[in-house]
Amino acid sequence: MHTFLLAPTGFGVGLSSISLGVVQSLLRSGLKVGFFKPIAQPHSGDTGPERSSALMEAAHGIRQPKALSLAYVERLIGNGQLDELMEEIVSMHQQIQAEYDIIIVEGMTPSRQANYAERINAYLAKTLDAEVILVSAPTSDDLNELSDRIEMQAQLFGGTKDPKVLGVIINKVNDAPIAGFIERLKSHLPALRKGDLHLIGCIAAKEELNNARTSDFAELIKAKVHNTGDIEQRRVQKVILCSRTVANIVPLLQPGVLVVCPGDRDDIILATSLAEMNGVLLAGLLLTGDLTPNPSIIDIGERALKGGLPVMSVPTGSYDTAYNLTRLYKGIPISDTERAKAVTDYIAGHLDQDWLAARCKTTRQLLLSPPAFRHQLVKRAQAANKRIVLPEGNEPRTIQAAAICQKRGIARCVLIAKPDEVHAIAKAQGIDLPADLEIIDPDSIRQRFIAPMVELRKDKGLTPQLANVQLEDTVVLATMMLAEDEVDGLVSGAVHTTASTIRPALQLIKTAPGYNLVSSVFFMLLPDQVLVYGDCAVNPDPNATQLAEIALQSAESAQAFGIDPRVAMISYSTGDSGTGAEVEKVREATRIAQERNPDIPIDGPLQYDAASIESVGRSKAPDSLVAGRATVFIFPDLNTGNTTYKAVQRSANVISVGPMLQGLRKPVNDLSRGALVDDIVFTIALTAIQAANMP
Repeated sequence: MHTFLLAPTGFGVGLSSISLGVVQSLLRSGLKVGFFKPIAQPHSGDTGPERSSALMEAAHGIRQPKALSLAYVERLIGNGQLDELMEEIVSMHQQIQAEYDIIIVEGMTPSRQANYAERINAYLAKTLDAEVILVSAPTSDDLNELSDRIEMQAQLFGGTKDPKVLGVIINKVNDAPIAGFIERLKSHLPALRKGDLHLIGCIAAKEELNNARTSDFAELIKAKVHNTGDIEQRRVQKVILCSRTVANIVPLLQPGVLVVCPGDRDDIILATSLAEMNGVLLAGLLLTGDLTPNPSIIDIGERALKGGLPVMSVPTGSYDTAYNLTRLYKGIPISDTERAKAVTDYIAGHLDQDWLAARCKTTRQLLLSPPAFRHQLVKRAQAANKRIVLPEGNEPRTIQAAAICQKRGIARCVLIAKPDEVHAIAKAQGIDLPADLEIIDPDSIRQRFIAPMVELRKDKGLTPQLANVQLEDTVVLATMMLAEDEVDGLVSGAVHTTASTIRPALQLIKTAPGYNLVSSVFFMLLPDQVLVYGDCAVNPDPNATQLAEIALQSAESAQAFGIDPRVAMISYSTGDSGTGAEVEKVREATRIAQERNPDIPIDGPLQYDAASIESVGRSKAPDSLVAGRATVFIFPDLNTGNTTYKAVQRSANVISVGPMLQGLRKPVNDLSRGALVDDIVFTIALTAIQAANMP
């Protein structure tokens, strides 16, 4: 499945028309094509549905989720909730994703009112993992200006060399012949000449396609219609303001002309009627100044009225009326299906249909964007409907996260704490506790876990008295709830150390079948994709066998959360270029992991840049299935892993979700003591999904 974002280089490029044409071109190639306009940008006077979506439905029968209103989007942006906006757009995109081979996404058009549009388009491309088609139009004869706008717009998406920036469509070209214009443009825009940017279409301006109906003008100026005639069918090619003598006006009375004159200009009215009766299909007659024509003149022109001449009037004078007529928006009205079809066919006929169709049939590595990952976490956690225990039940961030998860259905949370204490903290923090949020007093349940805990630890000589003491630790108590299947998962660490969370799990939960150790991964939410880093929190210096196990655990975790695992075993050297004990450990771990699961692409040793950057990967490891395309990064020791994840997180301002523990028989997850409320919410969601995936 491909998603193409149509990104305008400025205002007035005819974006909606291009959308119609691109969809038509792809439909002609036999593809199932969807359309998505995530954010509405109404024009002055628009009161109905979003214009592009409505036109697409009328022209092609394609429906989409209702576009977000501009006011709503601006409120989210103003509140710093861009991530929430993108997650909502991901949800809308996924509603239609399964239905189509291709989805055309119409981006936002920059304007004085929406000067943030270009930034939003860049986020849309990353969020939806979309390939970008730029849409531009000349605003003057200066091709340097046009080229600069195209190149600047391309920079928002990585530049003209970026493989996701496919090409450009140039609309509204007045230069003739078109072939000459294209050659001149190539001389000004090297990316076209070199083939970095494909010219998908170069569309000559065709003025008649902009001709609005007489009814559109009447609606614009709120004219009173005296004779409807063919007001819905006739189109205005030209407006003439009559102040001359009749002799000088007559030559101007041509088909498609809208005649504007004062209501008392009987001579002009008469000449207009005679022209109509002689077969000149005028666009209409517009009378100004609230002046009523002489009844005898109306009688003479009756045959013109019956022939279909639209007649209207307005109270404004001729000058003001003429000015008001210039304010008509040239876009296609939703009701004008005839014009929409004509524009659609014309644009589609000037696009490189074969190239577009071939591009749609290419396979590409799909990336899971951070908003898509977060949206997926929440949706899958909601579907899992798991009961998650939070032993730090009197910690304010944990209380707030539990309330959010309960309200959104992410998990059925259980706070271990004194209920009165939780309610007092919630009141002080302004947290609205859902009525069905479960709060359990640890003193009320401790005694019934003594015997099961003694049984689990009998080989270690645990006595009832010692068990009672250990169960006073709420983390131990919550771990016993998990061991006894009273809950599905556990999240702790907001105030406890990692060791305090993991130790009881190792003692009471034990490792999962087939595994001998517990490790961890972080989900690193880079700007345009999510990567998995392991192990960055648990094992200080794993040997080769343990490192191989960490790699396989991490690959399983990636796959469980929608990330196609391509595992890079990280070292300070790539391939056979380096020697030494540390490199040999990574090389041996790679061999063991490959033998244990040959179906997963695993390669190493690889340097970080060789694993993550395509050009470096091709140079240093040209035959590797992983180099330059890795999604799972396995570090040789805790020192390297922890340092790297924190360097990336802090220096690149990257959100990291985790650590998520792996290798346990049941899900237990640790939090950073500096965790934010959102971090806790996502960790609860991770835990719920882990629980759903466990046998």
